[in-house]
Amino acid sequence: MRTYTNEPRATFAQDAHPVSKVSASVYPAGALNLLSQAEVARLSDASSEMGATLRRCALAVLNSGLQGDDAEQLLADYHDFSIEIHQVNRGIRIDLDNAPGGAFVDGKMIRGIRELLSSVIRDIIYYHTEVKPNPYFDLDDSAGITSATFDILRNARALDAEREPQLVVCWGGHSISREEYEYTKEVGYQLGLRGLDICTGCGPGAMKGPMKGATIGHSKQRILPGQYVGLSEPGIIAAESPNPIVNRLVIMPDIEKRLESFIRLGHGVVVFPGGAGTAEEILYILGVLLHPANRDMPFPLIFTGPEGAKAYFEQIDAFIGMTLGAQAQSLYTIIVDDGPAVARAMAEGMEQVKHWRMESNDAFYYNWLLTIDPEFQHPFEPTHEAMTGLEIAGDLPVHRLAANLRRAFSGIVAGNVKPTGVAAVREHGPFEIRGDAKIMQALDELLSGFVRDHRMKLPGGAAYEPCYRVVNSA
Repeated sequence: MRTYTNEPRATFAQDAHPVSKVSASVYPAGALNLLSQAEVARLSDASSEMGATLRRCALAVLNSGLQGDDAEQLLADYHDFSIEIHQVNRGIRIDLDNAPGGAFVDGKMIRGIRELLSSVIRDIIYYHTEVKPNPYFDLDDSAGITSATFDILRNARALDAEREPQLVVCWGGHSISREEYEYTKEVGYQLGLRGLDICTGCGPGAMKGPMKGATIGHSKQRILPGQYVGLSEPGIIAAESPNPIVNRLVIMPDIEKRLESFIRLGHGVVVFPGGAGTAEEILYILGVLLHPANRDMPFPLIFTGPEGAKAYFEQIDAFIGMTLGAQAQSLYTIIVDDGPAVARAMAEGMEQVKHWRMESNDAFYYNWLLTIDPEFQHPFEPTHEAMTGLEIAGDLPVHRLAANLRRAFSGIVAGNVKPTGVAAVREHGPFEIRGDAKIMQALDELLSGFVRDHRMKLPGGAAYEPCYRVVNSA
């Protein structure tokens, strides 16, 4: 028998798996609008695309703050997890069966996790009912994609017209060394002391560290609450469950809209050490900023890490120079082992962004004037055929080369951690990446460095077996 209260109690279920499972009924918390009967019915259909997406994302947020990045194992451990949405007198009720026990304390769901769960329902419903089927949003058109991205963020209340430019996007690996993690906290602390807010991919590691550091900086400055935005998407969220500091979670429908959200919502980017996913993000932002229309637009971009990460950024810098050239290298600054310098540079950059936005009459809360080519917006499905068919050649326009290299790294991320990509590689073997000899050599050296430095870890600590094969097509 269930107990229905605003602070719901749970009953623990028995299961053969060595994991704690809970069955409970909870009510939404945070930014979740009322749902229609049709929306409730579609969400409750576990066989539908929307129902399956809801189950996967809900399970991930219920795992928030717990250790582990193995999406397949999470789905296996909670194979009997189910979520149902019901309409009740004052809104909706969420029924959970065999949910992760770590989401509850003394039989009550943790408030922050209840807010994250509500955010998942809100974003999945909005995209599948208000955006995807709406002819107003032409998702084959660049402007239509940008408008859809804006609407999803607005519906999630992630846009704040009252705030001046102060949102720093922090990218980096979810599985980093202790030294690197502590450094991300130091940088976050220094950013927080300067009144800057944090936006990350919402997971652990370099996504959690800056937020954790910023909470202390904000507290010292009496900036309460701070803004800690987490942007995720259904394909990656199970491997990178939201960290418990996130207080504004947004689930974008795919990686491309997630990346566009980062740079239209944020006002500057700090990149910490990472692996293939971080390389994908670097190539995305550089490819966008290399567009001639964005040449005069200030967008502070800083690569940083502790002294032990110096060689990592030298390798990244060399790869960018060899593939995208000196112009791309001029778009970022590398600062090693100096958190205060990173924060000062970012604060100065924010002032430049503010003045430029005022002069160009662009919104503080969403960078409408940033030009993003369709190559960076259209979803890329990393199948074996698509990966082999990527054109990677030195005579391509530099932004197109950046777009295709970004797609190559996106495929590697899928093959490493996304359930569909992992299954495809298991069935058909490694993805093949083909291209010019010099670029392939540079790519192979970069990826080999990631493997050597344990930046391509597999869940569970297993020895890394590449999900890719680099092939010289010359």
